[in-house]
Amino acid sequence: MPKVDPGRPITRDDIEAKLRQIQHGTEAGADAARGAGMAGSIVGVLVLLMIAYLLGRRRGRKRRTVVEIRRI
Repeated sequence: MPKVDPGRPITRDDIEAKLRQIQHGTEAGADAARGAGMAGSIVGVLVLLMIAYLLGRRRGRKRRTVVEIRRI
């Protein structure tokens, strides 16, 4: 973007150009954060599933009934 002469009034085109420049910078950052957020959420869901599986397995072992069959 060309430098603005301090003696010249700021025009609508100057403001629009600066806003487009700012928007372009924030969109690039948002795209990078979106990818990291998606990866983090997938890992989080997998960890929760693993914890639920392990806790369910432990509970099943505690409640398991042992049946002995003896021949007389």
